[in-house]
Amino acid sequence: MRPARFLVAEGDTRAALSALRRAVADWCELEAPYEAARARVPLGLACRSSGDEGSAQMELDAARSVFRDLVAEHDLALVEALSPRAAHRAAGGLTAREVEVLTLVATGKTNRAIATELSISEKTVAAHLSNIFTKLGLSSRSAAPAYAYAYDLVQTLPR
Repeated sequence: MRPARFLVAEGDTRAALSALRRAVADWCELEAPYEAARARVPLGLACRSSGDEGSAQMELDAARSVFRDLVAEHDLALVEALSPRAAHRAAGGLTAREVEVLTLVATGKTNRAIATELSISEKTVAAHLSNIFTKLGLSSRSAAPAYAYAYDLVQTLPR
């Protein structure tokens, strides 16, 4: 079974949703609320990616509630950042091309895939990512999707 993040990146949202829902159900059955809440976050993002904002918000709200009850501050901050009320299009001073690169990173694309899609070199992609991390104060590539989703940048590229 491929991890859900790979399924989303490959465009197989339906399989990702199924795997993530199964994970949430399994954690709930094991009476592991923290783990279930952690699984709800990517489930919410996959719902959002598929255009189901209502289910996305429901999953994120459920995760938020558990994180708040368990005083899981880091996880709570992530979910809060993904909330639509936190979303605004302030792209942190990014150029249009940097927003495109950030958006593609958030959808799970590799530097090579981004370079191919945008008709630029992999080194240029790496330079854009370095600029993005600096401008947004991000410490890693894994923080980029959370920022992109929090600020609704993922929906800015035409499909």
